[in-house]
Amino acid sequence: MAAAAKTSDFYVPDLCRVRSVFLLLITSELMVLVLSIVQAEGGWIDWNYFGLLSLFVQWTVLTSAALICLLRSRLARLTTTRATLAMLTIVLLDVLAFSLFADNVLHPQPGMVDWQAIAKKLLLALLIALMVLRYFYLQHQWQQQREAEMQARLTALQARIHPHFLFNSMNTIASLIAVNPERAEDAVLDLSELFRASLRSGDRLISLKDELDLCRRYLDIEALRLGERLTLEWHIAPDLDKQAIPPLTLQPLLENAIYHGIQPRPEGGTVKLDASRRGQFVYVMVQNPRPDAGNSHHDGNRMALANIQSRLLALFGEQAVLKHSHQNDVYTVTLRLPRRTADQNADPRAEHRPNTSD
Repeated sequence: MAAAAKTSDFYVPDLCRVRSVFLLLITSELMVLVLSIVQAEGGWIDWNYFGLLSLFVQWTVLTSAALICLLRSRLARLTTTRATLAMLTIVLLDVLAFSLFADNVLHPQPGMVDWQAIAKKLLLALLIALMVLRYFYLQHQWQQQREAEMQARLTALQARIHPHFLFNSMNTIASLIAVNPERAEDAVLDLSELFRASLRSGDRLISLKDELDLCRRYLDIEALRLGERLTLEWHIAPDLDKQAIPPLTLQPLLENAIYHGIQPRPEGGTVKLDASRRGQFVYVMVQNPRPDAGNSHHDGNRMALANIQSRLLALFGEQAVLKHSHQNDVYTVTLRLPRRTADQNADPRAEHRPNTSD
């Protein structure tokens, strides 16, 4: 586990990935093209020089990347300076070996090794390798800073989601203590579990099952206060228990549904929760009676939706979508989440992170 963490913190991306190798090859081929244009004495490009240099560069790039990939776990245990020197040594030895091989093929006569040309290749390889490693290092530093800022943002957003039904819940619990102490005790446990979840900042993703358990605790508390005025319709697809979702995503939506759609209505109403899978996405829908247009708490509803949308965007990127609409006196909030289990990735944004490691 510790070795995996060190490898993930290494500033050089995983060069065994197809996309990483492809980007290296494209970049090196562009450099070969530039050198071939500069080398050409007549016309735009020296094609013979381009072909030979391209073959040489591609082989050295592929073999150097393969060696660094194989040694990546060991390199990650070194300091940044030592790891950099080790990788530069690998690249230079690789270039030296292929240079000697190329000279032996092109000039099979003994003593025909062009050491000056080999020295130029080694110097050029050193400069290019330094630039590439510097780029990787700056990308890694930028990514770490971005991750730290995102984590601070997620923590701040989650800390701002404090259920405003606290005082109503405490009053309800106080009224139950004398007539039904067991139910009052259950309500206290439900309330404490909700606030424990709101203060827990280490969990970036939990399972949909755990989130729905929190929702049930919340609804049990509200049912004590609203009684028959609150009707629930609950439809959850059976294969979504492990679906990944940020903590306290659905509970605020249900809270808004009750606070804006049920509580102001003397007759109450129905809150619907539906979760289903379509293709590679999971859709979660929360419906409630349309809030009164003159409701003074409508700004709070918009703020809660904005907070949830910011958390989804920070964790899943553009794959996650939050929409809300009014139709036939029914207010609907729909979430679209990428299909992913809560324990699938340590980093939920790994699939769309703008990183050079892919």
